[in-house]
This record gives sequence, C-alpha cells and structure tokens, in this order.
Amino acid sequence: MIRSILYATDLGLYASDVLQHALSLSRAYQADLYVVHAVEPLGLFAHSVLQTYLDDRTLQALHTQGLSAVMSSVEARVLEGFQEELGDGVGVLPIRQVRVVQGDPPLVILEEIQRLGVDLLVIGSHSDDSAFDTHLGRTAARLVQLSGVPVYLVPMLQHRGI
Repeated sequence: MIRSILYATDLGLYASDVLQHALSLSRAYQADLYVVHAVEPLGLFAHSVLQTYLDDRTLQALHTQGLSAVMSSVEARVLEGFQEELGDGVGVLPIRQVRVVQGDPPLVILEEIQRLGVDLLVIGSHSDDSAFDTHLGRTAARLVQLSGVPVYLVPMLQHRGI
C-alpha cells in the first residue's frame, strides 16, 4: 500500500509535469506527499572566489547561517511556486513538507527516502536537453538502480518532440 510519496525535483523545465503525476498519485492513494530538491554543493571555483573576498569567520558564518536561511527561503518559494502554478482549481496541496538539501542529488534523495520512510519515489527521466541522447539522466539512472522503494519515472522525451 502506498501511504507516502517522495517527489524529487530539480525545479527544471519539466518539474510541473512531474509534479502533476505526483499529485495525481497522492490523491489516488490518499498518500502524504513530500518534496525534495537537492542543491549541488559549491564548486571549487565558487568557493575560491568567496575565500578571496571573505575572511574565514565570515565565510564560516555564511556556510552555517546564510546557507540555512537561503535553503529555508527556497523551500518557501518552491511551495508558493507550486501553489501559483497549479492555480485555484487544485484546492489544498497535499504536500506535507518541502525540503531543499545541499549535496549530491542521488545521495540526498536516497537519504530522504530512508528518513521519511516513503513507499514510492516520483522523478523525471531527464532534467535538461543536454541529456537528450541518453535514455535516463544521471540522477534518474542512479535512483532506479539504488532505490529501496518503487520508482515512478515520468518520461520527458515526449516533451522534446521525439
């Protein structure tokens, strides 16, 4: 039985299409819906630029307090964006929680599956057109291989005119 669903989003071009699937499944099963968005850690170049302009104490404060504030702000904006995008016809969204977590996307999503104990994962097959020549994007492929729960994979190729 499906009681809870995790929708992992990259907030990309096709996020609303995948969200529609997650919402439909949530309603059909009367399941709680959780949303996670993984943010890649700062690259070496970005970190080097920050080190150039900020002292160590300020840089540490930015990492601890600033990053947390930014993540919370993104979480609120994601939920507001879903509400605006779906309009008034949807009613109350069944989303129990939105989390924005820094880290490698497949690892973050697998950790969220464990932390929440969800019964189903909903993801899109690709995030952008750079993966056009592959059947699955990197994150989707890893999750299909490693997930301990069923994965509901929304194909994005139909949106590319194939």
